[in-house]
This record gives sequence, C-alpha cells and structure tokens, in this order.
Amino acid sequence: MENLIYLLVALVALGAGFALSYLLNTGKKKQLENETQEKAELILKEAQLQAEKILQEAENTKRDRLIEAKEKILKLKTEFEEDINRKKNQLLTNENKFKQREQAMGKALEQVKRKETELTAIKDSLLEQSEIIAKKRDEAEKMRQSQVSQLEKIANLTAEEARNQLMDALREEAQAKASSYIKDILEEAKLSATKAAKKVVIETIQRTATEHAIENCVSVFHIESDDIKGKVIGREGRNIRALEAATGVEIIVDDTPEAIIISGFDPVRREIARLSLHRLVADGRIHPARIEEIVAKTTKTIEDEINELGERTVIDLGIHGLHPELIKMVGRMRFRSSYGQNLLQHSREVAKMCATMAAELGLSPKLAKRAGLLHDIGKVYPAESELPHAILGMELAKKYKENPEVCNAIGAHHDEIEMTSLISPIVQACDAISGSRPGARREVMESYIKRLKDLEKLALSFDGVNKCYAIQAGRELRVIVDADAVTDDQAGQISFDISQRIERDMQYPGQIKITVIREKRAVSYAK
Repeated sequence: MENLIYLLVALVALGAGFALSYLLNTGKKKQLENETQEKAELILKEAQLQAEKILQEAENTKRDRLIEAKEKILKLKTEFEEDINRKKNQLLTNENKFKQREQAMGKALEQVKRKETELTAIKDSLLEQSEIIAKKRDEAEKMRQSQVSQLEKIANLTAEEARNQLMDALREEAQAKASSYIKDILEEAKLSATKAAKKVVIETIQRTATEHAIENCVSVFHIESDDIKGKVIGREGRNIRALEAATGVEIIVDDTPEAIIISGFDPVRREIARLSLHRLVADGRIHPARIEEIVAKTTKTIEDEINELGERTVIDLGIHGLHPELIKMVGRMRFRSSYGQNLLQHSREVAKMCATMAAELGLSPKLAKRAGLLHDIGKVYPAESELPHAILGMELAKKYKENPEVCNAIGAHHDEIEMTSLISPIVQACDAISGSRPGARREVMESYIKRLKDLEKLALSFDGVNKCYAIQAGRELRVIVDADAVTDDQAGQISFDISQRIERDMQYPGQIKITVIREKRAVSYAK
C-alpha cells in the first residue's frame, strides 16, 4: 500500500514537473518573441532614418552639381562670346589692311603706267639717235676709206704693207732694247747671286759653328788600385788573352798608375772592351768563361745603345718617319770617323747647314735636313760592298722608301750620278763646308784606319779563319782559326801565307807580326 502511495506521489510529482516545465518554456518563448520584435522595430526605424538621411544628401548633392553646371555653362558662354568678338575685331582689322593695300597697289600701278609711258618715249628718242649715229658712222667710214686711198696713192703702199713695215721697225727696236736690258739684268743678277750665295754660306757656317774633338785610337780604363791589374792579366796572362780574343783590341797593362790602356782602331770594339772591363772589375769574377759571357752581353748593350743614339739623333733634328734600319745606321755613325772627323757629328752638322741653306733659298728645310743626315749612310753599312759609299747610301735610301730628292742628293754628293734636284748641290756644298773647315779632318787617320781594315780583310780571306784583329797600331795581326778545320801544321802555314800576301799586296812601314791562334775546346753539360 505504501508502495502504491509512493508510486502515486511520484506520478503526481512527475506530472507537476511536466506542467511546470511547459509553463516556464511558454513564458520564455513569449519573452523572446517580444524582444525580437522590439529589436526588429528598432532596426527598421534606424534603416528609415538612414534612408531619409541618404535621400537628403543626394538631393543636396544634385542641387550643388546643378549649380556648378549652370556656372560652368555661363562661363563657357562668356568665353565663347569674347572669342567671337575678338575674331570679329581681327577680321575688321584685316579688312582695313586689305583696303589700304589695295589703295597702295592702285597708286603703284598708276606710277608704273606713267613710267612705262615715259620709257616708251625715251625708247623712241634713242632709236632716232641710233639711226643718226649709224648714218654718221657710215659717213666717217667712207671718209676714212677715201683718206686711206689718198695716202696709198701718195705713198705707193697699201695699208697692210704700211702696217707690216711699222711692226717690223717696232719689233727690231724692241729686240735691241730687250737684248740690252737682258744683258744688264744678267750681269746684275750674277753679281747679286754671288753676293747672296756667299752671304748664305757665311751665315750658315756661323749658325752651325761648333767645336769638335778629334777622336784617337786609345781608350783609358781607370781602376781604383793596381792590385786589380793582376786579376785582369790572370794566371800566365790567360784572362787578358781571352779578353783580347773576344773583343779584338789590345789591352796594355803597364806601369801607368791606376789605368789600363785599350788600343784599337774600331771605336765600337774599344767601347765593348771598356764596358766589359768595367763589369768584370765590378763583379770580381774574372776568368775566360766569364769574360766571354760579359763581352757577349756588352755587345748586346752596345747594339741597344746604337739604336737609342740613332733615335735620339733623329728626334733632336726633328726628322720623322725614318725607317728603323736607317735609324740604326745613324746610331752606328757615332762609332765611325771620316778622316779623323766623327761621322755622326759631321752628318748632324751637314743636316743643320742644309736646313739653314734651304730655308734661305726658299726650298724645303725638312727634305734638305733629311738628305744631309743620310748623305754618308753608306759608310756604316755592316756588309762589305764594292760600291762607292754614295751609291750604296742611295740604294739603301731607295730600299727604305725615302723621297726621290733625298736619294738623288745622297748619290750625287760626290758627283757619281747626275743631280736632278736643287737639294743635291746644297748637300754637296754643306758636306764640303763641314769637311774643309780648319781642324775637321785628318787624312792620315783615315788612311791609317783603311790600312788596318785591309789587313783584317786580307787575313779573313783565308779558309779556316774565324776572326782577325789588327792590334798595336797595325804592327801585329792576330788571327783566330777554327780548331776543327785547321791543324797545328796548317796554322803555321796560314801564318806564313798571310805574311807573304801582305808583303806582296800591301804597303806598310816597319814589320807586321802575324799570330795565328788555334784553340780546341770541349764543352759538355751535366743534367
């Protein structure tokens, strides 16, 4: 029973719970609906207000734009009216100008018509005058012919014959006067030309007068102490013999304090020997192998110095475009003398005098200076030639594309070919001036050097001879033969044969010693 009561109570409670829950849910639902409706009404009111605001702004904007458009239209209308008025005024102005020009042209046309009438009247007057002049001319011609006829009857000559006689008489008189006048001019020209030529030569010599020292055949190498002389001589003289054999000069080591004398007729050899001695003494290592090495390097240095000297010479003289081989030969002139006169100094002197003389005579100073510098270029040609040095120099100049006038001046300065240019006699005269001035040359020196060269040339003509040097002023001839081609017995025979050839073919004072050197060397390399 109790259980039933509990069950009933539970059911009643459950039903009450359901009822209460339903009531609560229904109330919340109505509350939510009311809140939602209120929010919707608020949103709707806000949207209406916003729409009204936007509509009001649109109306204000539309009104403002309409006002702006009306103002713009009014402005454009005003500008258009002003432009129309301005163009109207311009048209009126142009129309007035055209009217004024039309009036001016009318006046000008009237003046032209008036002048045309005047010209027509003048033309008619001129025609009448020309007819009168023509009639008078005909009358004058008839009168002249009648006078000529009367003169012909009186003189028994026609007009043509009288004219020819008069012309012949005038011609003879003119020829006589012209001959006399030409004779006077020629005599005056000869006198003035002689004076002018002397003046040009004297002024040229004065401008280029320089002092020259005559070179000799001895160079002196100064040393700090006499102890070095022993090193230069070497054991049993092997060092000095090696140096003499390599350079072709004579090394004289005597009692002269602090000096070693280098003797030789070739300045290039003496300079090579002097520089080689300087390098050997500075290095301290003096032996045959080192001597040969230093001599080879010094020879190369001298060749470079010759090129540099040639370039410096042409730059100093202002000569451009000279071939490198000709520049090298110009440098070699420094080590060559002509009758005791240094060839480079002589050529520079001749070049300057030629330029001065050509300028005085109205010729090209550049071409004259070029020809003066190169006129003795054949004397320093390294190879032997049978041609005279002037012809050889001309051939070299042609080979290296020199100007034909320069080539002719080189070849003709000793009258070996005909002169075809005005520069040629200038070069010949300047060469004579430079060589004939006091103290310029010594004939003895030139013949002495020629004799030494002939000695060397004679010895080199024998088979097996590699080198030959004339030393001790030509009193000794040192001949170096090829050890592989010549035996000891043959060396003695060569020495005898050379002495016989010298006795037979040459003239010389005193006696000449012929020394034949045969040296055998064996060289190998450890690698």
